[in-house]
Amino acid sequence: MKKKRDLFIFSFLILLCCFKLNPAEAQSTARLGIESGAGKQPLFPFSSPDYSYIVQGYRLSLNLPLKRKGRISYEFQIEPGVYSASHRLLNEYFIKPSWGSGYLEERKRLMASKTIMEYALNLGFQVRYYLNSNFSCFILAGTGPMISDTDTERMAKGFAFSDVFALGVAYSTGKIMFEVRPGLRHVSNAGFRSPNSGYNSSNIDFGITVAL
Repeated sequence: MKKKRDLFIFSFLILLCCFKLNPAEAQSTARLGIESGAGKQPLFPFSSPDYSYIVQGYRLSLNLPLKRKGRISYEFQIEPGVYSASHRLLNEYFIKPSWGSGYLEERKRLMASKTIMEYALNLGFQVRYYLNSNFSCFILAGTGPMISDTDTERMAKGFAFSDVFALGVAYSTGKIMFEVRPGLRHVSNAGFRSPNSGYNSSNIDFGITVAL
């Protein structure tokens, strides 16, 4: 199934490349693509000794240019995505007697490794600077609603927010743009439920988009 899916995506992109589009048009039209990335904590600049958090994500990406001024493009980014995270409590003293009379049992339960599924919709604002017709660099900041399916000592399951900040570089050829995007991600529920310590991760993402 995975091989068939990858072949379909590859064939779809090759088909789109058969249509002509000059560089100026490619820089001023909406783009649709896919992204994949991974991240973890602790990794610079995050270094909490309390927990480990390793996450891998897959996203669709819709990029909508808002305004172009010279070499600078202002863009709106929509990214629905699915994340799978491996989480483990490392510091047993994070669970204190104040958690209640059953805190020792709760500590044992929460120190087991867990897999968390996260479903997010990130909405972001992106500023891109075109070095030339092929190369560009950009900065992205975004946030959006998220649903997680697992309780941990750091965050209750259910509704939360996924916040992203990233810097990136891109290479364009015809209709296709390849991107590399290192960045930071923070997940928390803004205090809607307790606990709400949240998770942090340093990430690296790779993407490919096609001009529509």
